[in-house]
Amino acid sequence: MTQQRQSGEEPVMGEDRLHVVFGTGQVGNALAAHLAGMGIAVRAVSRHRPTALAGVDWRAAEAADPEAAADAAKGASVIYQCLNAPYTQWPERFPPLQRGVLTAAQRTGALLVSLENLYGYGPNGGRPMTEDLPLAATGVKGRARAAMTAELLAAADAGRVRIAIGRASDFFGPGVTEGSVLGERAFGNALAGRRADFIGNPGLPHTYSYVPDIAAGLATLGTDARAVGQVWHLPGPPTGTTRALLDLVAVQAGHPVGVRSVPKLAVRALGLINPMMRGLAETSYQFDEPFVLDTSRYESVFGTAGTPLAFAVAATLAWYRTRPGTS
Repeated sequence: MTQQRQSGEEPVMGEDRLHVVFGTGQVGNALAAHLAGMGIAVRAVSRHRPTALAGVDWRAAEAADPEAAADAAKGASVIYQCLNAPYTQWPERFPPLQRGVLTAAQRTGALLVSLENLYGYGPNGGRPMTEDLPLAATGVKGRARAAMTAELLAAADAGRVRIAIGRASDFFGPGVTEGSVLGERAFGNALAGRRADFIGNPGLPHTYSYVPDIAAGLATLGTDARAVGQVWHLPGPPTGTTRALLDLVAVQAGHPVGVRSVPKLAVRALGLINPMMRGLAETSYQFDEPFVLDTSRYESVFGTAGTPLAFAVAATLAWYRTRPGTS
């Protein structure tokens, strides 16, 4: 399981004050619960009331409204940006969400911890991704992600805000259903005896991030002074191939799990009429070459590692089995 911060390390910061989590999706909820479990006062902010989180306050606010975001974050010592936008509307709707949270951090003087994905890097020939890799994406979503990062870094360089950025790969875990290649289309299909839907080559190495590891990593960035001003790749299970991961799912599910691969040409053709498929075609390079996230820098500084893959798969399948209608 995820290792906790070791005793005798650098003093933590902000644990005795309010931490505000913007976004109550699959990662935001896990982070809020993790922080509350550390004994930290936590407020979650979203447009709609989430499933009850023990020990967590909740405020309704539209994060894209800077005034509303700042009001919801009053009293914060640390703010976490875990919001997302509809996949087909990223360039239009995601940047205003970040700007609202950035305004909240500037108004309160809070540390801003921002969760990012890996789209900004773009194709890199299959080399392991490190934090110093240039943000050289050429696709629409990748350029939007890179521009959002540049906006955060510019605000920090200007002294308007303190930041720490945590990046993770495709995620999975308990509660993850939609929006992930290892959600319903993999774990849900596997338990139902159906083939897992997949785009690309499942025999290539691909890093997957486990949501509880992401939550623990973001909490570290928000409570350890060494994280401030840096970009960090958050640890997760060791990288292997997607096929090996699905084989492990099959062992724990008790029956074989096939893979139904959608040809890239078919994805591109469907993208001409379907915005979602067009977005998937744009990022298909992630499954056509090794996609490996190097997390060694984080682990060397904070002394933590990700959850073993077998444990993460077992916990995810256990959650899927508890859903109504799952045999």
